[in-house]
Amino acid sequence: MADTVLYEVSDALAIITLNRPDAMNALNVEAKVALREALRTAAEDPEVRAVLLTAAGDRAFCVGQDLKEHIELLAAQDGGEGGDGRLSTVSEHYNPIVRAIAGMAKPVVAGVNGVAAGAGFGFALAADHRVVADSAKFTTSFAGVALTADSGVSWTLPRVVGPGRAVDLLLFPRTVDAQEALRLGIADRVVPAAELRAEAEKVARRLAAGPTVAYAALKESVAYGLTHSLDETLEKEDELQGRAGASEDHRIAVKAFLDKEPPKYLGR
Repeated sequence: MADTVLYEVSDALAIITLNRPDAMNALNVEAKVALREALRTAAEDPEVRAVLLTAAGDRAFCVGQDLKEHIELLAAQDGGEGGDGRLSTVSEHYNPIVRAIAGMAKPVVAGVNGVAAGAGFGFALAADHRVVADSAKFTTSFAGVALTADSGVSWTLPRVVGPGRAVDLLLFPRTVDAQEALRLGIADRVVPAAELRAEAEKVARRLAAGPTVAYAALKESVAYGLTHSLDETLEKEDELQGRAGASEDHRIAVKAFLDKEPPKYLGR
């Protein structure tokens, strides 16, 4: 992996760290490619059973697009160097990143250590669980630079805060602090900034030791139910329960329950 994104695996947990703290973890092309590939690596590695996505430094989780690099790319396109004025980073980087986070058959925890803006906000929203420092802040920011939502925000944000509030936050970008984020459902838990990494890792390691097949089915069933009828969702639940019920972890869980012992899952 590039130095802009760090990747490590221990005890079935992949920790992916955005590593441009001096730039508030803004996303230049190198960082976006490295993040996309790190997520794909975690998704494909059978030894990885959960992912923690976090960032270096204490100021920012990710402030979104690196505008210094972005303006250079815009200038190159405006200069007629083969471009048509369209922004290719959405299709090349942001969409694959969000699909990898939301669609991963493993739990993804976001440890939000500071400002999460634009695509950084989108990546946090795509995660399954968000542990947020009490100093963290969220903002959509897109309209502030005359852009529309990307990185999945138009899909995830209304599902978290409701469509009316989502439109308000998009039309009138403002800072949402950690406590308001908790009230809105953007944060799942808020902890002191000094404890963020330890708490986020604790949550992620608990998930990494859990029933991975069941977690994958839970993610799939909730996503499916959001866009399908009750009858269709009941059929999907039947299908997914068959998969979870056939897992080795289900048998381990049932035996542990009868033996009055904590289960020791294998992730299969």
